[in-house]
Amino acid sequence: MPTIELKIFTIKGYKSIKEISAFAPRPINILIGPNGAGKSNFISFFKFLSWILNSDGKLQEHVGYLGGANDILHDGADITKSIEAEIAIKTASGINEYKFSLMFAKPDKLVFKAEKYRFSEAGTAQAVDWHTCGVGHEEAKLPGINNETATTILNLLRKLIVYQFHNTSDTAPMRLKWSLADGKWLKQNGDNLGSFLYRLQNEEKPYYLRIIKYIRLVLPFFDDFELYDEFGQILLRWKEKGTNKVFNAGQASDGMLRTIALISLLAQNPKDLPTVLFLDEPELGLHPSAIDAVAGLIKTASSHCQVFVATQSISLVNNFDLDDLVVIDRHGRSSEYSRPDTASLQAYLEAFSTGEIWEKNIIGGRP
Repeated sequence: MPTIELKIFTIKGYKSIKEISAFAPRPINILIGPNGAGKSNFISFFKFLSWILNSDGKLQEHVGYLGGANDILHDGADITKSIEAEIAIKTASGINEYKFSLMFAKPDKLVFKAEKYRFSEAGTAQAVDWHTCGVGHEEAKLPGINNETATTILNLLRKLIVYQFHNTSDTAPMRLKWSLADGKWLKQNGDNLGSFLYRLQNEEKPYYLRIIKYIRLVLPFFDDFELYDEFGQILLRWKEKGTNKVFNAGQASDGMLRTIALISLLAQNPKDLPTVLFLDEPELGLHPSAIDAVAGLIKTASSHCQVFVATQSISLVNNFDLDDLVVIDRHGRSSEYSRPDTASLQAYLEAFSTGEIWEKNIIGGRP
């Protein structure tokens, strides 16, 4: 198990999520459900949280990009007045907590009705008082508070990262040149994939070779990357077996690019993985053998960080246990979240795979 974990969280009033109360994640959390049930909204909340804490004064700009406060609030501002969340992260030292309430304000923005944080030392029985960041502000104040508790909690929250490698269009940044100096971490959308692999090739060779090994498992024609400094920039290039021709990212299929990005993320040095890793439909464009390889890497990564995966792939689900599933169904106007009762499903487990149990609608999560 990871030494740092997302212990429990509550979300209220965000998009289709009327309320998720005291949700306790497992090391692996596979979100399943029909289209429109709320899988992506679950994942996108944590992307929204990232904007709250990392926007450098641009939270309202992001709210506008999402359609305005009325579109973000569950069923609109006439029904839901605020988004509320409480997040607890456990470390060896104790429990780090952050909670906030963002309320609707004219003309169509969100302002902080409350923003609080606290740390409870391990073994402490008595409840610790919350530190308040004030009310009425339009941008999070936690990033600007200069004390050890606030800084620690902020750094922990910033390690809850959503990855989505869906943009593989002809002009997608991962197909183009990228700054050589910007390869320390793989970006959330994979923009700096070439620079990231270049750094691993030169600084962490064992993990680079591990990535190559997994790529060859699902792309047998692949030989190696051809990465070199072009006046401070990198273009993703590779060689294939049986030819001297060098190919570039502009020639890669969408599925190939996504496969390389996912393997690069999951097979990197475990110490560089985020505390919590979120993936939204990683199976898009992937061959079934690639899906199985990615599932295996997700399992390995879960020994070092918690993983949330939103998926519609029965093939992907087949790689996991029933206990790993989070079933999302739409009831009325809200998304509801549940875990299968494994004890009552033993007879089905003997006859069917995890994916088949889902496909047959035994546990819900189907249209």
